[in-house]
Amino acid sequence: MTIAQTFAPDQGQRQPATPRKPRLDPIRAVRGLKRLIADKEDTGQVFEIMRALSGRSFAKGYARMLRTPQGGRQAYLRDEFADRLHDTAWLESLPPASVGAAYRDFVAARAISAYGLAEESRKLPDVNMDAAHPMAWYVRRLRDVHDIWHVLTGYGTDTLGEACLVAFSHGQTRNAGFAFIAAGAAWQFEKPRAGQPYARAIAQAWAHGRRAAWLPALDYETLLARPLDAARAELNIRPPTIYDAVPPGARDVPRR
Repeated sequence: MTIAQTFAPDQGQRQPATPRKPRLDPIRAVRGLKRLIADKEDTGQVFEIMRALSGRSFAKGYARMLRTPQGGRQAYLRDEFADRLHDTAWLESLPPASVGAAYRDFVAARAISAYGLAEESRKLPDVNMDAAHPMAWYVRRLRDVHDIWHVLTGYGTDTLGEACLVAFSHGQTRNAGFAFIAAGAAWQFEKPRAGQPYARAIAQAWAHGRRAAWLPALDYETLLARPLDAARAELNIRPPTIYDAVPPGARDVPRR
């Protein structure tokens, strides 16, 4: 799961994209949410919602990144992290029990990849995700670290885990698209069944996102070599106790 951006497509192959004035499009967001509810595997709808509701959150996030020493260096380097995450030899070299080792196992078990998520994001007809613009790079960065945030937070890729992660992500980025998806998921869970703390798990994830260190500015190449437990402690990422209390078999909304 991950993030759209607010840039128009390039008019020429080597011309940088021109930022558009951010506009909220709630109708587009509602349509995207309905499609996502109908098929939780339709990852492209997440990008539709983010495109519709991001507003100035990306611009504010990028500006915040530049105000931090670590984030400023990452913005200067502008590495495309999806490429690094597809360096199999590098991932295999990371020590056991590290963030990178956990990420490697996480994506292998689910047959997913950073490139796969990138391809989903490119399906938006009115957005050039590969634009040669620093803020477009920032949006790609948020997209590419999505599964690393899964590993750091402990949330799975089931429906509840994804809802919790987008709630956590709203706590980090203040992007209204994340909040909209999280609220929609909470409503879907409570509608067909009761007895499990779905809404509380999502609310806890949001609170954890607010309290954790600000993750977008991190040097992820260094982070992935760190022990996972130590990284969580240093970043003040608290365990997902309410999510963990929900039985794995009850973490997906049943199909009607």
